Amino acid sequence: MTIKNPQTLKGFRDFLPEEALQRKWLENKIRQVFEKWGYDPLETPTLEPLEIFEGEIGEDEKLFYKFKDLGNRDVALRYDQTIPVCRVIAQYNQQLPMPFKRYQIQPAFRAEKPQQGRYREFLQADADIFGLETPLADAETIALSLDIYRELGFPQAVALINDRNLYKDIPYPAIAAIDKIKKIGEEKVLKEMEKKGIALNKGKQFLNYIKNLKPNQTIKTILNYLKAYGFSPAWFKFEPSIARSFSYSTGPIWEIEIPGFKAGSVLGGERYDKIVKNISGQDIPGTGFGLGFDRTFEAAKQFNLIPKIKTSTKALITVFNPKLLQISLKTARKLRDSNINTEVYTKTNQNLNKQIKYADKKGIPYIIVIGPDEAKEDKLTLKDMKTGKQEVLSLEQAAARLS
Repeated sequence: MTIKNPQTLKGFRDFLPEEALQRKWLENKIRQVFEKWGYDPLETPTLEPLEIFEGEIGEDEKLFYKFKDLGNRDVALRYDQTIPVCRVIAQYNQQLPMPFKRYQIQPAFRAEKPQQGRYREFLQADADIFGLETPLADAETIALSLDIYRELGFPQAVALINDRNLYKDIPYPAIAAIDKIKKIGEEKVLKEMEKKGIALNKGKQFLNYIKNLKPNQTIKTILNYLKAYGFSPAWFKFEPSIARSFSYSTGPIWEIEIPGFKAGSVLGGERYDKIVKNISGQDIPGTGFGLGFDRTFEAAKQFNLIPKIKTSTKALITVFNPKLLQISLKTARKLRDSNINTEVYTKTNQNLNKQIKYADKKGIPYIIVIGPDEAKEDKLTLKDMKTGKQEVLSLEQAAARLS
């Protein structure tokens, strides 16, 4: 079968090498911060039993990618990483230290309308603490989330913090509508409440109520923690309009915004003390966040924080002629053994100029030429593609220069 117009499905993407390398750079930076804080990696399957997600997410359950597998079981693609990790906690409780701190960087899938920074397959970076009810655990994960953006080099990130316990007298349908207040404004929030059967006067009471909320002791504990850790007051604040639409939120909730980045919040977190119990009957509290990798990537590009990376290859060994291929291969082996990313030009009948053009197009910073003269003297010519400077060196000297 011939595909006349090959392309990705809507909301799904390809990443060509340059962008894939930049994304890998960002992922590694985030991973380093997680591990610096003492969090260990965890991975879960792409497919989970549908039943563990059902009844836990709230209104957005309509976004599940769900189907019956070949065993006629109801399954779902990973909607988020919070529910799967709670399943892990329930399943492996006796093997895990408590409190348990983990991070997870894997794709999630949601059948929603694609827009800037929002896709149907997307990478998410989560960190959570299980087994602690104290708001100090919430404070730690909020501090960790801010520290990621600090270490990435953003001039400012702001944690907007609230507590769902302050919303205890507000029904969930109203909370889900209030969560959109920054995007659609008060009037449309009131109309959305009316569509859900909430009278206009009641909706106005809810909005007036949240406008007059004050920090409770939990919020004060978190704010004091962030101050003690050394974050500037400009990096965090109590924000009573933050609601978070997940039905599983049970305590502190927060979002991270980047001043100057208009696509929306880049991270969201909450306490969710009931999920493990709902899944297994085991009463194990949890708190943590999901970092929106794509929005963070776009924000980092906007602030010029992503390095220009075209290739991971450090040197291209040109092949002067077929007779010298064996020497080129041995040179490549020795450089790779020295942890220097090295490519050998594959065609042996291309002239040197074409090989140099190939290296330039790919962005390889150095070229190694081993011609008849170099081979006789057991030397090589190392060319810096940026400066044009060429040096005749021994293999050991070249390896030291490239390391």
